[in-house]
Amino acid sequence: MATTKTHTLNKWDTLHNNGPFPLKKLYVTELEGDGNMPDKIDRYNDAAQEIQRLINETNDTDHGFRAYGSAWSMNHIASQKDRMHYNGFMNIHIPIVQENLHANTSFEASNLFLFECGTIIKRVSEVLSAHGKSLKTTGASNGQTIAGCISTGVHGSALQVGSVQDYVVGLNLIIGPNDNDIVYLERHTEPALNDEFANKISNRIIRNDKLFNAALVGLGSFGFIHGIVLESEPRFLLKRYVKKIDKTTALQLSDTMDFKNSTFKIPEETDDQGFGITPYHFKVFINQYSDESDYVVELMYKKPYVADYKDPFPIIKQSLYRDLIHLFTKMAEKFPKSIPWLVKRLEKTILPKVDEELIGTLPQIFWDAPYQGPAFACSVGVDHKNASKALKLMADLTKNEGPIPGIFAMRFVKQSKATLAFTKFPITCMLEIDGVHWNKTRKIMSLTEFSRRMIEVLKQNNIPFTIHWGKNSDWTFPDLVNHMFDASKINEWIACRSALLSGDMAELFSNQFLKDIGLADRELHINEELIASL
Repeated sequence: MATTKTHTLNKWDTLHNNGPFPLKKLYVTELEGDGNMPDKIDRYNDAAQEIQRLINETNDTDHGFRAYGSAWSMNHIASQKDRMHYNGFMNIHIPIVQENLHANTSFEASNLFLFECGTIIKRVSEVLSAHGKSLKTTGASNGQTIAGCISTGVHGSALQVGSVQDYVVGLNLIIGPNDNDIVYLERHTEPALNDEFANKISNRIIRNDKLFNAALVGLGSFGFIHGIVLESEPRFLLKRYVKKIDKTTALQLSDTMDFKNSTFKIPEETDDQGFGITPYHFKVFINQYSDESDYVVELMYKKPYVADYKDPFPIIKQSLYRDLIHLFTKMAEKFPKSIPWLVKRLEKTILPKVDEELIGTLPQIFWDAPYQGPAFACSVGVDHKNASKALKLMADLTKNEGPIPGIFAMRFVKQSKATLAFTKFPITCMLEIDGVHWNKTRKIMSLTEFSRRMIEVLKQNNIPFTIHWGKNSDWTFPDLVNHMFDASKINEWIACRSALLSGDMAELFSNQFLKDIGLADRELHINEELIASL
């Protein structure tokens, strides 16, 4: 049987020290050993029963319950003041075979895999690679759990793919302690698994596009995500270029995404007519404190997989954050007015080397993130057509009302189908500022104040925006979510959650984050059509 250790605590923190937050009990569940229970489905279902026991135990005390994995989010979205569950030991994976497929599916069995919630992206990539497969995209690094990624909408910078949740085709949710509370969800327009297999891991099957799209980016509040069925693709290579180009050209590309007609071209990445090819990935690095006329840009182009490519790790290791950022932290805290000077001095350490080229697989390029100390990250999504305007506003804010110890980057992501995905625009520009924690002083505003000013400046300049669910922000800003999303989307998300969860389970799976953003409310008039299998 799966076993759970219970730890009595009074606080919990994120990986990047964005808390601490209050906590009463921490559950840590370990699976039964495969020597005692060799069948993966049996071990998987045994773990589900243990989670149901913990949910029932929590509900009996009128406490809240929330699962977390790598604690990667930089706010309180994963926090629950009562009871939390660490998923990191729940990492079963099951390849899907032909006889598991739905009769009307368009998916290839060899591309589908069921991963248990606590599997980190790095491990997912290792499993897929062993089958000659790859994820379609990841975040900038590989330490998050798969369930955490989709719950917060983790994105890469893939113009043809989207975010992590956009290649998920099935969700196995535990929504309560009762027999009928282990549910398998998928879209009715894109079924993946047949009833025979789905019934092996669930007691209820719901195929419904609206419910599935709402639960995809569920902010941890649609129940306990036990398993994720994802679609991989054959392994591929990415050719990565890092270049300096003039600011005008970089911003024009950001606003238009017109790589075909741009004056900037990489000779090796043009078509037969000499036009530029749209890359798989495009990122712009911005040091807002520098007056240089160029920006550093990173482009990646998808290539067929071959075995004999040059080892990319010597270059990759030099392109990531270094330990020198610790020194930056201490100096920034003591000498806030020196921050622009520090950013300028550290530019070559923070930014990738220019005129750098390498080739590698997706998990090799988006590799380990070694810096795990105190850090902040603010990230707003805007329509890419507003990219340059939004960047100027945010850069001016950090210079005129800062300084803030971080630098900007822009990444560009294909639109998501998930109801409350922050990548909601046809192409979303994720404008992000990453850096190190600082202390509020007379001369420098706090992180919360800076986050609030970002929202206010975008609103004052009539730029529609979203905010990354897993990043720092002023999450109590009045009507923030109502400004980010259309009322119809918000109402649909709430209605789906209300229909899926009973009243006591809706409260159990809520937390302060959900209440702060106004999404914890439950509709009294339940629309049963939302949980009907279509």
